[in-house]
Amino acid sequence: MPRPGLEHRFRVCLHDTDAAGVMFYGHIFRYAHDAYEGLMAALGSPVDALIRAGCRLPLVHAEADYLLPLRHGDEVWVAIGVESLGATSFTLGYRFRDGSGALLAQARTVHVHLGQGGEGAAPLPGGLRAALATAAQAGQQED
Repeated sequence: MPRPGLEHRFRVCLHDTDAAGVMFYGHIFRYAHDAYEGLMAALGSPVDALIRAGCRLPLVHAEADYLLPLRHGDEVWVAIGVESLGATSFTLGYRFRDGSGALLAQARTVHVHLGQGGEGAAPLPGGLRAALATAAQAGQQED
């Protein structure tokens, strides 16, 4: 059973696959983003509320490693955690596993907080930074 905000479950849909019958490489980031939205909501900072408040956290880096095929119909669990936290940015790590626990893929995204005036990176809002720090510590305790 998933841990709300820290795990996301999905089933690979036919429209996610390519001609080889495996998940199209770019679609892994759609599911990573779904997990990200769940994490942010669990931290008390839903993405929609952050956007309405003018808080911008764009991705500045994304990477993924594909270890085993993700095929149509596969049930996949995505575990998400805060890997690092800086003054203006944070890095999230994602682990995609099947029902047996086999690691299928892993991904990483880096988000930067932009200032209101578009002047570039700005310090993370205090409440969000504190919530991310708590999530990072919780993840370290589970390792």
